[in-house]
Amino acid sequence: MADIILGIESSCDDTSAAVIKDGYLLSNVLASQEVHRAYGGVIPELASRAHQLNIVPVVSQALDQAGITADDLTAIAFTRGPGLLGSLLVGTSFTKGFALATGKPIVEVNHLQGHIMANFIKQYGKENRQPEFPYLCLLVSGGNSQIVKVNDPLEYEILGQTIDDAVGEAFDKCAKMMGLGYPGGPIVDRLAKEGDPERFHFSKPHIPGFDYSFSGIKTSLLYFVRDRMAEDPQFMEKNKEDICASFQKALIDILMDKLVKAAKATGIKEVTIGGGVSANSGLRNRMVEEGKKRGWNVYLPEFKFTTDNAAMIAIAGWFHYLNGERSSLDVAPVSRLAEF
Repeated sequence: MADIILGIESSCDDTSAAVIKDGYLLSNVLASQEVHRAYGGVIPELASRAHQLNIVPVVSQALDQAGITADDLTAIAFTRGPGLLGSLLVGTSFTKGFALATGKPIVEVNHLQGHIMANFIKQYGKENRQPEFPYLCLLVSGGNSQIVKVNDPLEYEILGQTIDDAVGEAFDKCAKMMGLGYPGGPIVDRLAKEGDPERFHFSKPHIPGFDYSFSGIKTSLLYFVRDRMAEDPQFMEKNKEDICASFQKALIDILMDKLVKAAKATGIKEVTIGGGVSANSGLRNRMVEEGKKRGWNVYLPEFKFTTDNAAMIAIAGWFHYLNGERSSLDVAPVSRLAEF
C-alpha cells in the first residue's frame, strides 16, 4: 500500500502544503505574504495572522491538486521548528486539529532537515538524481550557515557552522545598507549579474576549522560604503552593480573555501546545497565549477525547493514515518531546535 504524506510548512512567512506519494510529488502549494515588504523584514505578528488566513485554503488546494481526500492520507508531517514561534504555532495547531478530525498520525520535522532532504523529492517525468550517502550539504539561509555530513536520511553530523551571523543575513544587510529593498538576497543576485566581481575587495574572516563568520564582512561593507559616499554622494548609485557583484563573490568565496576543505578532509565527493541562499545563481554556478574541478557529484535543488516549502517537509516526514516515528498530540512548536 502506498504511503501518502501531507506536509505542512509555516516556519516563517510562507504558508505551504504538499502531498507526496512514496517519495513522488503530487502537489506543492505555497502562499507568500507580501505585507512584510513594506517593513523591510518579516513582522512576526503579521506573519502568524496571515498563516491563520492561508492555511485552510492552502491545504485544501494541495489535496485537490493531488487528486486525493483526507481519507487517503497515511500521515501528516509538519514543521515543529526552528522558526517564528507564532507562525509555527499556527501550523502545529492546524496539524493536530486535522489529525483529530481524520484519525491520521502526525510526524514532526525539523525545518532544516527539510532543506537538507530537498534533493530526494522525486517528480514524475524527471531524472530525479539523488546523492548517495554519505554526502555533504552546504545549508545556507537567512538563519543558518552550516556544512552538514549526511550519513543517511535521519543521521546528520554538523562539521561546521556560523559562529555569529548567517550568510543570508549578510545578503539582506547588504541590500538594506544600499537601500535596495526586501528581500535583499534576490536583488543583490540580480544586480551582481551586471557587475564586475573583481572591482572591489572586502576583508574575509580567518576562522579555524570548518566554521563560518559573516559579521566582519558586513562591517567591512559598511565602512567601505560610508567612506566612499563621503568622497562622492553618488558613489553607491553609480557602482551598485559592482558593489553587489564584489560582495556576493566574497560571500561565496567564504562558503566555498570551507566546503572544499570539508570535502578534502572527509574524502566525500557527493555534494549538495540547500536553504534559501541555494537559489543564488552565483553560488549555484560556483558549485558546478568546483564540482568539475574537483570531481564532485553536485546536486542542486530546483528553485521551487530552495525556499520554504511543504514538499521538503513531506519528504523528510516520509523518512521519519518509515522509521516508525510518530508524534503525540501534545507536541508543542519550538523556535529553536538543538539537533536534527
